[in-house]
Amino acid sequence: MSENRYETAVARYFEAWNATGPAEEPAKAVEAAWSEGGTYTDPLADVAGYEAIAAVIAGAHAQFPGYAFRLDGVVDGHHDVARFRWELVSVADGSAPVAGSDVVTLAKDGRIASVVGFLDRVPPTA
Repeated sequence: MSENRYETAVARYFEAWNATGPAEEPAKAVEAAWSEGGTYTDPLADVAGYEAIAAVIAGAHAQFPGYAFRLDGVVDGHHDVARFRWELVSVADGSAPVAGSDVVTLAKDGRIASVVGFLDRVPPTA
């Protein structure tokens, strides 16, 4: 992992978003990425705590099976705040129907205290 604390926190964030397998694996990844009582807010969710964050992630996996989240660009940070762009990419064909930007605040232990996310590109709805 990177020596840069912002990049390290964001790498753990993507590990949580891309964790699959038995429920305990994603739950452990969420606990590694977020501080206790951490929050996640975007246009579709506003939750706090490990279990609720893991449920949001599970919902994204259910809606987009066969997709993975990836960093789009570099992580920019100062003080205890970082921002970055991401894409949701099809493992099969590399298409990225969803993209966004997130701003994270880090806790003293380097894990994420809060995420505020924005959806920059979403697929059309029928």
